[in-house]
Amino acid sequence: MKDMEKRKKRFKDRKDGYYLGEEVPALTRFMVYLLPERTKNEAVVNEEIELAALNEYIKEKNAALGEDDFKYTIFQVVVSAIAKTIYHRKKLNYFIQGRRYYERKHISFSFIIKKKFEDKSEEALAIIKAGTEGVSPLDEVREKIKKAVYDVRVKDKTDGTTGIIEKLVKLPRFLLRFVCRVLKFLDYHGWTPASLMKEDPYYSTVFISNLGSIKMHADYHHLTDYGTNSVFVIVGEKHTSPVFKDDGTFEMKEFLPIGLTIDERIADGLYFANSIKLLKKYLADPKLLEENVEVE
Repeated sequence: MKDMEKRKKRFKDRKDGYYLGEEVPALTRFMVYLLPERTKNEAVVNEEIELAALNEYIKEKNAALGEDDFKYTIFQVVVSAIAKTIYHRKKLNYFIQGRRYYERKHISFSFIIKKKFEDKSEEALAIIKAGTEGVSPLDEVREKIKKAVYDVRVKDKTDGTTGIIEKLVKLPRFLLRFVCRVLKFLDYHGWTPASLMKEDPYYSTVFISNLGSIKMHADYHHLTDYGTNSVFVIVGEKHTSPVFKDDGTFEMKEFLPIGLTIDERIADGLYFANSIKLLKKYLADPKLLEENVEVE
């Protein structure tokens, strides 16, 4: 994968991000000292995506597959559309840690995979990278989700984070509290080992939850002050709603609710609005996701 725009390494760069410094306006940099906590700077955006074109697209793609092939899903298309949007709207890949602004070196997604849809079923964390230049984001995302699902549900693999946490929680409380303080200290200064960042969902561009797959209604999830995750996305359960015409008549259409929680310090309202417009453009015409990611 080719990471985001390469540049010469600077002293204040992190393993996972380029230090922005004076590329960010002075007032904006000053505000992170007045408002240092990510959880107190959440902007919440809720959108309803009309599904007619998306449903037809997925139906056509799946019709060309064999019975046992891995099917196309709305979730795959949504992740692909977000990846392509972030590629072209780079501020969505900014993060703030240690009261400094950084641009992440890659586009990544974290999500949970249930082994079975049962209360007592185990779950595993999947982290994938997307946005590779010269590649269709839909093809890339679909293949990586396919592998992640296969690893969890067929090979019965667990993620690295679960293994680490299972060991940590066996420590006495005072030691576990000390470990957490050390992790936060390393996080603040950008000294967290790359091996831990790789397995930690809170170091990804987007943490995304497919609540629609479990028939759950929700449009908000909080961010965290730990880590570098600036965007949390909830994909809700699709539903039908009336759409009224100018003559007063209406027709029922199917919609997909999408909720985004964003660190409002990484960009202004207009930037977020234009980014949402681009995301909706891709979801209204999913064939655009078959083109290489750099083709807007």
